[in-house]
Amino acid sequence: MDLDKALAFLRGNHHAVLLTRHRDGRPQMSPVTAGVQDGRVVISTRETAVKALNARRDPEVSLCVFTDRFFGEWIQIDGTAELVSLPEAMEPLISYYRDISGEHPDWDDYRAAMTRERRLVMLITPTRVGPTRHG
Repeated sequence: MDLDKALAFLRGNHHAVLLTRHRDGRPQMSPVTAGVQDGRVVISTRETAVKALNARRDPEVSLCVFTDRFFGEWIQIDGTAELVSLPEAMEPLISYYRDISGEHPDWDDYRAAMTRERRLVMLITPTRVGPTRHG
């Protein structure tokens, strides 16, 4: 699978499991909603979330993206995470919401919630995608 096909799949399928690593190397997995911005995977999370803390320490992450049916097509994206905090994260958070859910009924309320929840965006630059074959 090539990167363009993987990102096209992700544009239509937003359910995923993100893998980061604890300090001792154990895997830490979190269900997330993922999208695509400027050729990178984008995820919204909180500053205090374990996945964010892990990715700040070790930015090498993996994502398994699947359809709403769960069983069926899926992809894996490995990449390097960059975390963008507020206030710089606000416009990417708005784009993230629009791309996945459409227009919000009250953008002022959305912005206030993002600030209150200490949201950030995790931008993942893909380094490898797959599967390249099925067994």
